[in-house]
Amino acid sequence: MHPNQIYRQTPRATAIAFAQSIGFGTLIINADSGPLPSHVPFVLKGDHVELHLVRSNPIARAVTSATIAKLAVLGPHGYVSPDWYGADDQVPTWNYTAVHFSGQLTPLPNDRLEDTLNSLSAEFEQRLLPKTPWTSDKMDNEARMKMMRMIQPFRLDVEDVDSTFKLNQNKPESVRQSAASQIAASDIGQETKQLSALMRGVQSKG
Repeated sequence: MHPNQIYRQTPRATAIAFAQSIGFGTLIINADSGPLPSHVPFVLKGDHVELHLVRSNPIARAVTSATIAKLAVLGPHGYVSPDWYGADDQVPTWNYTAVHFSGQLTPLPNDRLEDTLNSLSAEFEQRLLPKTPWTSDKMDNEARMKMMRMIQPFRLDVEDVDSTFKLNQNKPESVRQSAASQIAASDIGQETKQLSALMRGVQSKG
């Protein structure tokens, strides 16, 4: 997380909801060989995160009991040109949004797998409404069981939540809004348009 506290004042509930709206992050544990990362979709349920890994995944092989882990969720981010501030003596920077969940990662028994998979698909299918949601009962049972044998469910009990919303809060309001407008107008992708919207909504702290 960024050391400057002005970027770390997002309320915990807001950071959690933001991370869940993304629903995809990098799961990381420490192993004898060094850090092991894996990129996973997830669903947040109260004080824990549910996810699954392919059994051949290095994390799945390493975690046989409760293990300290971190799930890093990266939101909209992008380069900010000094020219966009409309002020003198500025420097380039990178604005970004990130939420980290830390806690104990635990492998779950196989009888929890179907519920975990159904929770994940239900979470993301409902975002596609009015499309009729896909459900696992649309699959051939033999094909579904074959797929499930390759997957293991996991639970991350969240003990700590950290977030950084680096959105030029250190700049005067007019300077930040100028940069947000330039980002919105630039042809550098949908993600930066979301970043612009976030920048417009924060308050200056500088």
